[in-house]
Amino acid sequence: MLRTITLASIMALTGAVTATAQEVAPAVPEVQQIEGIVAVVNDDPISFTDVRQRARLLLLSLGGQQPTPEQIQQFTTQALEQLIDEKLQLQEAAEYDVEVSDADIANSIDRLAAQSGISRDGLLQSLIQSGVNPISLEEQTRADIAWRRIMGGLYGSRIRISDNQVSEQLKRLRADAQKEQFLTSEIFLYAPLDEDKEQALVAANSILEQLRAGAPFEVAAQRFSSAPTAATGGDMGWIVLDEFDDARKSTISEMQGPGLTDPVVVEDGVYLLNIRSKRDPSDSTTMVDVTRVTVNDGSEQNLQAAVDSIESCSSIEDVVVADSNLRSVALSDLNIEDLGPEGRSMVMNTEIGAATDIFAQSGTLAVMFVCDRRDNVEALPNRDQIQDRLYSQQLGMISERSLRNLRREATIIRRQ
Repeated sequence: MLRTITLASIMALTGAVTATAQEVAPAVPEVQQIEGIVAVVNDDPISFTDVRQRARLLLLSLGGQQPTPEQIQQFTTQALEQLIDEKLQLQEAAEYDVEVSDADIANSIDRLAAQSGISRDGLLQSLIQSGVNPISLEEQTRADIAWRRIMGGLYGSRIRISDNQVSEQLKRLRADAQKEQFLTSEIFLYAPLDEDKEQALVAANSILEQLRAGAPFEVAAQRFSSAPTAATGGDMGWIVLDEFDDARKSTISEMQGPGLTDPVVVEDGVYLLNIRSKRDPSDSTTMVDVTRVTVNDGSEQNLQAAVDSIESCSSIEDVVVADSNLRSVALSDLNIEDLGPEGRSMVMNTEIGAATDIFAQSGTLAVMFVCDRRDNVEALPNRDQIQDRLYSQQLGMISERSLRNLRREATIIRRQ
């Protein structure tokens, strides 16, 4: 739920936030600054420094494009709302004695850095050079880990996905396979009240400008979206129009091809949609099992040496485990259409058991080993995949509802 920071707060924060990834801010020790309190959440304060640092982190995460003053204001508002949610999550963690160690946080940031092809130290140094205190990222990570543990502990064992649910989902997917489908990602800004919708629409347009300037949609979804798909970068998979409400259905129908939609206002918020691809009804497709291998240091020579040492798909894990510079991800029952034109061409032109050419992947280099390929296969996930998807959807909805309940019950004071 988006809210407005007081004008005084915005003016105090705007000048500080303009140090984005394109501008290296001088290191000013926070202890030398006398900062006020912008909000109190159940007696836990949030300072101007906290909000400024989080706003900088949000701007940096969207690729460092130079923001307008209006975008700075909106990201500052969003930063405060994120910090309020995190305070509530950490308070709930304290209530249930859920602890997150420094090692847990370090491991999570290590994974985040590896996705960008850099070391943890390299990531933290880039934050400092961009005027972002790494503590802001660490606290965000702490709240995220704690909340996931609470939700998994409280509700994970209670969620039961029956065989009938899986069968019904499979039946629906078979019916959908005979319809036109859209590979879709979403960002949802929750705004149930009219005054919230106005702010959400402003936020959606600000995010859209950043996306059109080249910011990654997946990162924006993780940072801003209230939908359960936020954890997977907004990915909804292949969707038929019947699954959307009338407003989104109409917007997608008017699209001339893949791309970003304008903001779509619905009853309880605003959507941004990314239509990545479209496919016509089809009875069959090609399914593949691939393993992606990446090199942390971005060295083509080191990656090629690793490829040369891998004799088959069964030996990938042994080679990767023995070399800390390598990482691998196995993807099973992958629809070839989901890879996009370039990925599809590489995989289809590679023999089973062999590796594709080296390609750029998330700031580093990668190859894909084609471990299996099956032509003329019904384009449907298997029962285990459907069960996992239904479980994740239910846990995501419970998590979202629980956080909204905490907000309703909390005492949140925004100070002038």
